[in-house]
Amino acid sequence: MSQYDVDVLVIGAGPAGEGAALNAAKHGLNAAIIHNRPQVGGACTHLGTIPSKSLRNSVQNLMKFNNNPSFKEVVDPIAVSFPKLLANAQDVIRKQVKMRAKFYQRNRIDLYHGTASFVDAHTVSVLQEDGARIPISAGSIIIATGSSPFRPDDIDFQHPRIYDSDTLLHMQHTPRKVLIYGAGVIGCEYASIFSGIGTKVDLINTRDQLLEFLDDEISDALSYHLRDHGVMIRHNEHYTRVEADDHGVALHLESGKVLHGDCLLWCNGRTGNSASLNLSAIGVSANSRGYVEVDGHYRTTCPSVYAAGDIIGWPSLASAAYNQGRAASASARGKAHCHHVDDVPTGIYTIPEISSVGMTERTLTEKKIPYEVGRAFFKETARGQISGDEVGMLKILFHPQTMEILGIHCFGAEATEIIHIGQAIMKQGNGGNTIRYFLDNTFNYPTMAEAYRIAALNGINRLDLPSEG
Repeated sequence: MSQYDVDVLVIGAGPAGEGAALNAAKHGLNAAIIHNRPQVGGACTHLGTIPSKSLRNSVQNLMKFNNNPSFKEVVDPIAVSFPKLLANAQDVIRKQVKMRAKFYQRNRIDLYHGTASFVDAHTVSVLQEDGARIPISAGSIIIATGSSPFRPDDIDFQHPRIYDSDTLLHMQHTPRKVLIYGAGVIGCEYASIFSGIGTKVDLINTRDQLLEFLDDEISDALSYHLRDHGVMIRHNEHYTRVEADDHGVALHLESGKVLHGDCLLWCNGRTGNSASLNLSAIGVSANSRGYVEVDGHYRTTCPSVYAAGDIIGWPSLASAAYNQGRAASASARGKAHCHHVDDVPTGIYTIPEISSVGMTERTLTEKKIPYEVGRAFFKETARGQISGDEVGMLKILFHPQTMEILGIHCFGAEATEIIHIGQAIMKQGNGGNTIRYFLDNTFNYPTMAEAYRIAALNGINRLDLPSEG
């Protein structure tokens, strides 16, 4: 009989928490989860990835219908309100919650609803809604509490015209003009969504380039298409104050500009959900943004406590969090080697979407690694022409001598799906990770995946080699 109530206790029921608890249960350990929402799924399901991507899909379908030449002459363009588009997201959320609840039931993982705080290295107190506290002890504890939008103290987020990415999902009107402060991934995604329903957008970027971690060509393409959809992008701007009243919002910038809109959407950073955990009780500290530091095995400075997902910072992606949670659980059950998640494909759900894996041209140049480029433009593929998804490109960076694939970058419809073909080839061992794979294998025709063959031929033809035909 164990001296603890459970073998593994997980705080948080988002992707990292789910991955950790299921991994423990699948390996015969007694696992439990503490979650502070009425339903499982974490912020990913209720506030972040699922609702925003569902909303984006609805907007994209609306745009495709309104721009379809088959309907333009017989049907007037359709206008749909923002709240109505959000309704579809709620349907997806319900399905996700039902599915995830079954995971826990099937694997006999106990769920505790409440707010967790540490008592000691093996004990957590759960504050329930009725004020009662329940102590739970565990051999290992995994923190997977996620993150929330960063809120500066000088902005009144209680004002009905000021939103962040969480509260936006309760918006009950369709603004004529929205000011989006912060042009990171979330800001760019919502700029696409609002411009897609005809709302005027001012996107305020505190840096000199959109999503500067992307390949420059992809970043430039995003800027062009956002502007083409009516988004006003303002680089190198910083706010001094925000004024809001019953009629709108005024955003004052250091440059002297004053921008006016119906509402403000704040998208400038996130903070780890660590404030209520009482980390000092276990000798663990969070940084200024609330993130917890871990080692390569997802261990905190307290030997029995691990952390995974957004609470540890980069890359703050649901896709990575699942694997981080599983790896943290593996470490907690004593596995000597765990998969440290450090090679994650980028998936950005703008319209069109973006995805990339590997190095960019800028990085390769800085590292003095020789490379060549192969491109395929979607407008030149039969599938792109048939579907009407002609905006976009696939770009392959490869070594001109070894032919090793060094990076793949995609902009356009289904980019986040297309990228995984290249990712799989990049991971091949024994010299199989070369651009020649795309020349030596046959792709279905017509498909978007055929872009790999086109890009490979384009790249090979830039080299001083015998013709590939």
